[in-house]
Amino acid sequence: MATYQRQQYLLMTIDPVHIGTGGYRLGRVDNSIVREPGTRVPKIPGTSLHGAARSYAAQLYETPEAAGQSQDNVQYPDQNPVCYTFGYIEKTGNGNNVKAYSGVVNIFDAHVLLFPVYSMTGPVWVTTLGRLREAGFTVKHNGAALEPQTSTALLTWDRKDDLNLGWLMVNVAGKAEVTAPNGWQNEQRWQAIANRIVLVNESLFSHVVNSNLEVRTSVAIDPERGAAEEGALFTYEALPRATFLTTEVVLDDYREAFPKDKCGQGKTDKNNPLPGDPWNCPLDVVKAGLRMIEWLGVGGMGTRGFGRLVIVGEPLKQKYGEERGNEQ
Repeated sequence: MATYQRQQYLLMTIDPVHIGTGGYRLGRVDNSIVREPGTRVPKIPGTSLHGAARSYAAQLYETPEAAGQSQDNVQYPDQNPVCYTFGYIEKTGNGNNVKAYSGVVNIFDAHVLLFPVYSMTGPVWVTTLGRLREAGFTVKHNGAALEPQTSTALLTWDRKDDLNLGWLMVNVAGKAEVTAPNGWQNEQRWQAIANRIVLVNESLFSHVVNSNLEVRTSVAIDPERGAAEEGALFTYEALPRATFLTTEVVLDDYREAFPKDKCGQGKTDKNNPLPGDPWNCPLDVVKAGLRMIEWLGVGGMGTRGFGRLVIVGEPLKQKYGEERGNEQ
């Protein structure tokens, strides 16, 4: 029987992150970022995380040829943990016989959970009741979990006066208690913002986020003159630093033949020490690849200081048919 497991990651941007839509658009900025069609809230597509995780895991295992679309140069792709995890195409008989093997993990879009906004009391992190509950957080307000009205907000600290979220002023409706899942409660990054959270109505969330994205302006330099090139000014937007997101990775190991002879012993393909923990299953490969995003980043503008994400705590784990084990 195939093994189904789910891991939920809490991520935090430590740089602005730009996942572009792939072209210029008329609007507030030239290079816009990917958004949810229904809510217009920015997100990081699972394809971006998948590609970065595969590439970095292949580098860690010292088989960079296992990244990318072609695995023609991988000698035994069925014995390569990166190819097994993310899928590969095997060619035999001088390329006349082609077999494609699907990957055994699904990496889903990363959605914004807590968004940093400037206020008169300093930075606060804006979210909604639905996003917190979907991520496994518990929310209590006067003993119950209630959605704030459109013009009001619930805070995780004591305050009675109105509060601005950027340019938007909201009425304070009271204090809420937000508790993180067990696996994330003691994380320093969570504790640093736990008493700076603002819950707003879901209909307001998109406006707050889109009004407070980071927008930068750059210009191309003419190499002959060393000055700005005419007509080369452009703007681009990004998720700001200290944005919290959640994403899920699902294991569908239909083959149950993960090659862990080397990586399970903490060795690379060239028998050198494997950086980090040993890989005993495909989820370990994904985790190692995602952790490298903290160093090398994801998305565009990486050479301009964009793109790095850090994993906060350990992912919440759940097997199919069981309740999630380490959440409240």
